[in-house]
Amino acid sequence: MSAFNEDRLAELIAALPPAPEAWVRAAQELPVARSQFDGIVARAEADAEFRQALIADLEATLAQEGYEPERPLLDALRRRFADY
Repeated sequence: MSAFNEDRLAELIAALPPAPEAWVRAAQELPVARSQFDGIVARAEADAEFRQALIADLEATLAQEGYEPERPLLDALRRRFADY
């Protein structure tokens, strides 16, 4: 076990500079993005027609379904469906 106790760790953490604003924003957005990604993948796995539409034109299909086709989501979905 480390020689540091909780109080000392709290002091060290408090001495750190604040996280960059972009990191904080990304951390706040991550749960929503992950949920969207998981929902799209689940639907694509269950619905062959939707899956084919995604593969044929990812951005247009997402926009038509009400998703905001942002770069991180698009990149993750392209990687996920690269083998189809």
